[in-house]
Amino acid sequence: MKKTLLLFLSLFLVLALAACNTQNDDEKAADKSDETASLYDQIKEKGEISIGTEGTYAPFTFHDEDGKLTGFDVEVAEEVFKRLGIKPKFVEGKWDGLIAGLDAKRYDLVANEVSINPERQEKYDFSEPYIVSKAVLIVAEGNDTLKSFDDLKGKKSAQSLNSNYYKMAEELGATITPVEGFSQAIDLVTSGRVDAHINDNLSYLDLKKQRPELQTKIAAEEENATQNAFLFRKGSDELIEAVNGALAEMKEDGTYLEISEKWFGTDVSK
Repeated sequence: MKKTLLLFLSLFLVLALAACNTQNDDEKAADKSDETASLYDQIKEKGEISIGTEGTYAPFTFHDEDGKLTGFDVEVAEEVFKRLGIKPKFVEGKWDGLIAGLDAKRYDLVANEVSINPERQEKYDFSEPYIVSKAVLIVAEGNDTLKSFDDLKGKKSAQSLNSNYYKMAEELGATITPVEGFSQAIDLVTSGRVDAHINDNLSYLDLKKQRPELQTKIAAEEENATQNAFLFRKGSDELIEAVNGALAEMKEDGTYLEISEKWFGTDVSK
């Protein structure tokens, strides 16, 4: 009787261990499958994509009078992922931390009029450009000292950290006053606490449309245009390909032009 009981217990332990090992192997296989699945496959499976954006940078990404997040970049991104059958989830943050958030995988891409430059291209990937803009030097209405970008040397310029324009002002020899966004920079210019601010012409034109009372002007405009696009982590190839396909469709069927004319009155992809 004892021998039979011992044999039964031994058999039970063997079967239990085998079941555990099988379960562990299944879990490992599932984990490995998750690791090998592309980011795009994971997003399609979830049915949702997270997008980093400022929410304070009109007319690209900001909140309207009802508090709703809107803007050119927001609408373009919404249309792109509508076509891909994926729900966009916007995660807002200050510009200085947006790219760091992408590194930390808090979201899958950044939609915030991100300029394409060689330094960023070394570490990140971009979609096809969908905005073309030019840098402008913004000063107070009565400032006749600054007439070109070169005049910025030795002057104070309010700039957002990690932006193209921060680097541009620094290379021009300006003393940088860090700011959290466009509105804060303009307030410093109009109050006389800084001499200037560099930003893109589209943002400035929208600002003057929204706040015509501002005593500011453009002292200089960059000759060469800058291309802007969605920003991705390296290794997002399939996702980028899908996004580029949707952008191409939008331009072909006129949807992109409709959104562009709504916000700017012209095609800002050229």
